[in-house]
Amino acid sequence: MNPQTDVRTTARKFVAATGREALRLVRESLGAEAIVLTHRATAQGVEIVAMAEGDVQETVQAAVPAVAPVTASADPTVLSELHSMRGMIEEQLASVVWSDSQRRDPVRGRLLRTLLGAGFSARLSKAMLEKLPTGQSYADGMAFVRSELVRAVPVHEDEDALFAQGGVYALMGPTGVGKTTTTAKLAARCVMRFGADKLALVTTDSYRIGAYEQLRIYGQILNVPVHAVKDAADLQLVLHDLRDRHMVLIDTVGMSQRDRAVPEQIAMLGSSQRPVKRLLLLNATSHGDTLNEVVHAYRQGHALAGCIFTKVDEATHPGALIDTVIRHRLPVHYISGGQKVPENLVRADRVQLVDSVFQPRQHSPLFVPAEADLPDEAAPSPQAQGETDRLRLRYQSLIRAMAHDAQELATTAGALAGAHIGFDGARTLWRQAGDEAVDAKAVLSDLSAFARGEVAAGCDTHVLALAGQVGLRATDSGDAYVCQGSLLLSDRSGLPLAAPNQWLSTAAVRQSAAPGQRQAQWLQQQDFGKRLVHVLGKPLAVEQMLAWHAEGTQWLARAPGGTAVTEAHTGAATTLARLAFAFDETTERPVRYRGKAALQCEAQVEVLPRTAIDRDTLPTLRCVAVRVVDARSRKLLSQTCVLTNLGAEVDAPQLAQWQGWAADAEPCFRLLRDGVQLVGGMGEPGDPHMMKRLLVAGQVTTTVWRLLQAEGEWADRTRLLLGQLTGRATRAGRALTGGALYAGVGKLFLLLDALGTESAAPAQAPRALERLG
Repeated sequence: MNPQTDVRTTARKFVAATGREALRLVRESLGAEAIVLTHRATAQGVEIVAMAEGDVQETVQAAVPAVAPVTASADPTVLSELHSMRGMIEEQLASVVWSDSQRRDPVRGRLLRTLLGAGFSARLSKAMLEKLPTGQSYADGMAFVRSELVRAVPVHEDEDALFAQGGVYALMGPTGVGKTTTTAKLAARCVMRFGADKLALVTTDSYRIGAYEQLRIYGQILNVPVHAVKDAADLQLVLHDLRDRHMVLIDTVGMSQRDRAVPEQIAMLGSSQRPVKRLLLLNATSHGDTLNEVVHAYRQGHALAGCIFTKVDEATHPGALIDTVIRHRLPVHYISGGQKVPENLVRADRVQLVDSVFQPRQHSPLFVPAEADLPDEAAPSPQAQGETDRLRLRYQSLIRAMAHDAQELATTAGALAGAHIGFDGARTLWRQAGDEAVDAKAVLSDLSAFARGEVAAGCDTHVLALAGQVGLRATDSGDAYVCQGSLLLSDRSGLPLAAPNQWLSTAAVRQSAAPGQRQAQWLQQQDFGKRLVHVLGKPLAVEQMLAWHAEGTQWLARAPGGTAVTEAHTGAATTLARLAFAFDETTERPVRYRGKAALQCEAQVEVLPRTAIDRDTLPTLRCVAVRVVDARSRKLLSQTCVLTNLGAEVDAPQLAQWQGWAADAEPCFRLLRDGVQLVGGMGEPGDPHMMKRLLVAGQVTTTVWRLLQAEGEWADRTRLLLGQLTGRATRAGRALTGGALYAGVGKLFLLLDALGTESAAPAQAPRALERLG
């Protein structure tokens, strides 16, 4: 039999006015599995030639008789390819049909572009527009789209029923979606509804630095207990102990939707005898595909009770959120945007939710207007004013409970901002540490600008560059790193003003023989507005000394007494120790040495480094010997030597003081280790934000160090408050350690953001409190 004749016999032709109608005829006649062979436009309309699936198999067998039995019975390759071809043809046909529809109805195409631009998926957008009657105007079409979306979007609108029912709710979602802040906002609404004694908070986040402490601070403000659990058995015991609480909110650990531990977390919550309802937090800034992955990952095993939209104030394509909940039939409970507790959490309203997607772009997507956003001429209606007054009364008791802490924190923030220790800059950087939109390059640029401002205000004629390094370890693997850093010190007070850059290498990399060489190369390229002096822990090698001398780089270094030199005037070979004992002592002056009364004097002489290089090519150096003796017994307490290429414009006492300040500031590098842990820890190679966290920690360290050294009543009160925030008992007269102070500053940043408090002068603290109310 001729296979071509058989094809003509079994294939059928369908003609209709439109492609969609022709395709409908094909499916009605031959079934949904029919194979479309051709599609073309004719004078009579759209012509489609198609075959039934069974006819295709018979045709293949007739066309290839030798292979047909094997193909039909054992190898499905041919049929698979035919099915694939059919799918491709039908997909192309659907596109053609849609294109024809758009050409006939331009309004439909414009509406499609509007929906896609708002973040809705092509599938949902086309499905809605297929129901749109033809001949509509764009305004009528938008009204139709809005009504369809309002009808389709699932929303949990009965908050009273939610609170009356109570129970255990777990807030889940990927890292950084805002679970802890949203937990606090929801807790505040619960407290206002039925009181603090009916609520408890639980956290399973034992991985993120400061997670429990942040939730504990919220708990203290709301007078609600906070419990930390590590595993399913621990959760079982805690929920059993909290069985008398009307509502329990669980703040879970953030995990990527692709993390294999997500099912384990879901199983842990599902193993509790007391049912745990799961609320999924969806990040409004995420792409639609990402949101779809998140829902699929977190709904496995047990159904989700609903979801909460977060970070809506940052979203650019909010339609993706509504698209996701419509397709997954996931009820929306609340909408969250901003850091204020509890104001920045509102109930989901389906009409307002849909309308906000199409707000003009001068407003944030999902925009909910506040009183300040209303035009002056538009006075609120009596009903709206009554609702505003009612909400204000509901918030009043909570604000009173928060007032004392807010007052104290606002005053502390104002004192820190007015103390000129870089507090506001450090707080801004702290926020950037967790902002994935800010990269290390942007932070480095900000640090350079910040350093220039600090140097201009805190230095007289010179700025001291102190080089140092500290060992760090990766949080997960424990891999060793070495951080080589630089601090800019004031020539007026010796306090660190800025940490403009940090360098990171693996511990296996051999460090440069020249101390501070890598830091110095970068610093020499910067213009800080003052003459830069590198303060080193040991003298330079002669080769590096010559190179720096040729470049005009100024430096001073602490030198061991056994350093071999040549006295410049006599040419005698000697050591620094021998020269120091032979110096004519200058006038002694009283100082404090390790808490005791002492006397200090300095003397200097010009020397040359001892080397085989021609003496005429060597730079002449100043050696300053510093001697400290006990004020009563005259016992020698300390003797140090400083080498420098600085000229007579800086006298010997000043050089000695600079070196002493540098030695006092060296522990600042070790404090950097605490800061790195507080902003997220050291990641693994390839972590795109590891260098950013290191840069942020370096600068915040300078603020913590200056606060540690600050004197006065305000400083004592501030350190006492920060010690209380760490939860550690503080003894009267006992100084807070640098690490504890760093932890307290980190928690202060978190709490100020939670309360929506900005830095203000102490006199402005009541005004800041009014903003909270």
